[in-house]
Amino acid sequence: MADKQNDGEPQFPTYKGKPLVRCGDVIYYGSMKDRYVVRLEIKSKKKVKDLDVADRVGIQLMLTDQTVRNRKQIVKTSEKNGLYLAMDLADVWLSRALAE
Repeated sequence: MADKQNDGEPQFPTYKGKPLVRCGDVIYYGSMKDRYVVRLEIKSKKKVKDLDVADRVGIQLMLTDQTVRNRKQIVKTSEKNGLYLAMDLADVWLSRALAE
């Protein structure tokens, strides 16, 4: 589903200029080439008419450095009700972390 760019890398959907990559109920926000990314995990869903909508979403600001142990990669964590609030917080965290 990802289209190919001219440079051979896949092009992903973006939110506020940063890529979104989804695998099941986990969404990664940001580029793996940067120092940080945000991991959003949909923990519960609710039915709205015929659609499943994210209800509780876990958020983790993570280091992309593979030399750091998994537990040490997590910088911040939170949980929000709804994907919109989670994405809003994820954008703030990622923007501030990348500005350092």
